[in-house]
Amino acid sequence: MKISYRVVAVTLSLVVGVLFVALCTKLFGGSLAHEILFGGSDNQSGAALPVPFPYTVQNFMWLMFFLGCGEIATRLRQSGLDQVPMQDKLLPEDPELMLRAGDLGPIYRRVMEGAYEEDAFLPRLIRRTILQFQSSRSVDQANSLLNSTLELCQHEIELRYSMLRYLVWLIPTLGFIGTVIGIARALSMLGGVDFSDEVAMGAMMGTMTSALGVAFYTTLLALLQSAALVFAVHVVLAREERFLNRAGQYCLDNLINRLYEK
Repeated sequence: MKISYRVVAVTLSLVVGVLFVALCTKLFGGSLAHEILFGGSDNQSGAALPVPFPYTVQNFMWLMFFLGCGEIATRLRQSGLDQVPMQDKLLPEDPELMLRAGDLGPIYRRVMEGAYEEDAFLPRLIRRTILQFQSSRSVDQANSLLNSTLELCQHEIELRYSMLRYLVWLIPTLGFIGTVIGIARALSMLGGVDFSDEVAMGAMMGTMTSALGVAFYTTLLALLQSAALVFAVHVVLAREERFLNRAGQYCLDNLINRLYEK
């Protein structure tokens, strides 16, 4: 059974996320940076942590972040595969050449015989446009089908980013959840405290301050991770849309505008 690249990328991203957390814990465990990024370590007092390490909200956020990185790697690979057919010059580019229905057979066979990804945009555009023109002998209908296919491809691109958009929403939500848990834990420490004992109150205030600090670190980390993912999503999405536009223009210039039939 063939395993898709996306499954491999997602699995590897989760493994890398786990290794990243484990390595940083070994190198920076007990430091302030580790407390901010990962929610504490085994060397710290569990009383200051909303959730015991390593089951912290920050660690789960890191896994979701690396999962998003795996999705972005998948999208980058797909956009690179969409560019390959453009480099093969599947359509004749002679500006003086006109194409009739009989001239499209070799072009269609070349596209079908090419070892391109099934989801690549340009081969699909060429195949559908040629089939439409050969069946209808109408340039207008071929052009209409090309525009419809471009719209479907655009919608397909948007659907490919549904998981990434969910992760971009999920990570800040997890950060706020961690903050709420930390605040609730800090407030729960006030129960049963003797407010007349200044020594006990001082120790409790120190513990509460530490707990609140860890709680707010989750929101800070979530916002940073989400900002990084949003930037990467916009860059990769623009790359895919640019390749789709180039494929549509290539078909218009070298196929639609050269079709001729009495």
